Amino acid sequence: MYLLTIRDGLQTRHIGPYATTQQAADHLDLLLPECGERAHWQIHELESPEALIRVARKSSAIAA
Repeated sequence: MYLLTIRDGLQTRHIGPYATTQQAADHLDLLLPECGERAHWQIHELESPEALIRVARKSSAIAA
């Protein structure tokens, strides 16, 4: 899953989730005309808590 973040001046909008980056990019194309010229955007991949726990367990097992 992916999340679209648009920063426009002091406003930050988090939009999504999207199944693919293409869906997020398509929605971004619709939203950008409403934003200011200096708006910044990013598409983030959402991580599940379970995946983060697995990574933490693997890294702690390696460190031990």
